[in-house]
Amino acid sequence: MKKILIIGETCLDRFVYCHAERLAPDLPVPVLSVIEETENPGMAKNVERNVKAIYEYCDIITNPGWEKVTKTRYVHRNSNHTFIRIDTDHHISRIAIHDLPLDEYELIAISDYNKGFLTEDDIKAVCERHANVFIDTKKILGGWAERAKFIKINNHEYERSKPALTPTLAQKIICTKGEFGAEYQGTLYPVTPAEVKDSTGAGDSFFAALLVRYIETGDISESIRFANGCASKVVAQKGITIIERPQKVTHEQSQNA
Repeated sequence: MKKILIIGETCLDRFVYCHAERLAPDLPVPVLSVIEETENPGMAKNVERNVKAIYEYCDIITNPGWEKVTKTRYVHRNSNHTFIRIDTDHHISRIAIHDLPLDEYELIAISDYNKGFLTEDDIKAVCERHANVFIDTKKILGGWAERAKFIKINNHEYERSKPALTPTLAQKIICTKGEFGAEYQGTLYPVTPAEVKDSTGAGDSFFAALLVRYIETGDISESIRFANGCASKVVAQKGITIIERPQKVTHEQSQNA
């Protein structure tokens, strides 16, 4: 069976759900009453758990001690409005990229949140050693990414990288556009309109679904449609949720996703 390797940094996502029934008497801020707390692995490990929800053969290489890197969101239970996010940083050491057994995997996925785990040179080295590298990065793109197979970024990240794009890079970009779907090589892949309850982790879900469907089919257009459908279902739920595979995936189903 074809295997996927995910490389990237991980954090702990924590959600604190609250009621807010009054303002503080001394400050113009709401007084939060905590109802429930949940937590799950975030960033690269969120990609991994989404992949493993629908595909068994996936490994990950990530930062040790990732549980100390936290993102805590205080969220209004009824409206799902986030009042504040508090990040606790912990030193993330750079990976020894040249020691990785890349040839054991059919697809390499770089989930780069630009926290120091991977440098531009590291990602370039991976792309030079493997012909099937997918990148999802928070870095501004440059020549270091030109040998990637595909590059998934959102619209904000695309605008940041736009001045640095070469024709080669532009042809590899899959740009997610929220409610409008995703664009690849001038073609827009729309999504079925749906109520968005929480977009947290949607990019990870899209990326994971894209990886799985591509390793199964080798068809990037079908993979984008499938990823759109999976991400649309995720954002319709509160909190960070994982993707689900339809009982039977056909070409027609993926087109209509």
